[in-house]
Amino acid sequence: MAALGWLTPRRRSATARSVLAGEASAEAARKDVFEQEPQFPVHGDDLAAAFFDLDNTVMQGAALFHFGRGLYKRKFFETRELARFAWQQAWFRLAGVEDPEHMQEARDSALSIVKGHRVAELQSIGEEIYDEYMAERIWPGTRALAQAHLDAGQRVWLVTAAPVEIAQVIARRLGLTGALGTVAESIDGIYTGKLVGEPLHGPAKAEAVRALAAAEGLDLSRCAAYSDSHNDIPMLSLVGHPYAINPDAKLRKHARRLDWRLRDYRTGRKAAKVGIPAAAGVGAVAGGTAAAIALHRRRR
Repeated sequence: MAALGWLTPRRRSATARSVLAGEASAEAARKDVFEQEPQFPVHGDDLAAAFFDLDNTVMQGAALFHFGRGLYKRKFFETRELARFAWQQAWFRLAGVEDPEHMQEARDSALSIVKGHRVAELQSIGEEIYDEYMAERIWPGTRALAQAHLDAGQRVWLVTAAPVEIAQVIARRLGLTGALGTVAESIDGIYTGKLVGEPLHGPAKAEAVRALAAAEGLDLSRCAAYSDSHNDIPMLSLVGHPYAINPDAKLRKHARRLDWRLRDYRTGRKAAKVGIPAAAGVGAVAGGTAAAIALHRRRR
């Protein structure tokens, strides 16, 4: 048995040198962790804020699609009217080509239907439908990220191409600071049938974030932005802390190349390709048209 003595650890008191070695090793390990994962978000940094895309980032699916579902449930429009427009948009997405003239005509048509209706009407409908369809579709993981910024004393905004009235409902229900969204012109609370500028999509989102940061005195290099879509690369590139959340294939590739952080809260890996983003895009357009049709029917 003596030959096996080397397997038995010897009991000996720690020397001053061994204590020093242990403490140094622990400190080096902690320092390495801190350098790899600095505290974020930084507590009490009033020059920092967070900007979250909505569709498929904060909420599963498209806000306008769920809004359209609620209107369909209320029998504000017929299935064939929704299906026809959805098919047109699906073709353009699958073909990878969007005719600017066609899209402009569709946008003008929707705006003409909304013309004459009160902003409060859209807000009221949005409040009801949020409870019915949207509340249960908030991604818990992304919601926790937003809450971390709030808990750190930072402001948090949604940034979406959805109408600002709907975006504000969702932001309020989630306890966020506010929302940036597409603005339809209104006078005395009534829609004129025109947009203010263009839909808040792609580069327009980046400009909205830039403008808000200037107005609020924020340092964009200390801010964070979260999105699932490569269309939001301009917005993500503005901030010092970009995050790809449930990213589409193009954003995933871009994020990996630039060493951006990625988070994926979807259960199916196929969702990282084209399934969810494509379906959500069709749903967003279809849902928006559904809303316009519904308001048109109510006016009649």
